[in-house]
Amino acid sequence: MVSKEKINRINELAKKAKAEGLTKEETNERHELRQEYLQAFRGSMKNTLKSVKIVDPNGNDVTPDKLKQEKNSSTHH
Repeated sequence: MVSKEKINRINELAKKAKAEGLTKEETNERHELRQEYLQAFRGSMKNTLKSVKIVDPNGNDVTPDKLKQEKNSSTHH
């Protein structure tokens, strides 16, 4: 999870970019922070999806095979 301070810094840089532009160092910092945020978000989303089960109106489990395989591989580690 990305710290609140880092999220605040991402927002500060976004506002500054719109208002006056960023220096090369700030642009690089923004890029690194965004990449860290996206990596954390994707990891969290994957963990959330591993707990999902999809059921059709008839009560049949229709969870995609790829998701089932992900669930099984994560429970064996």
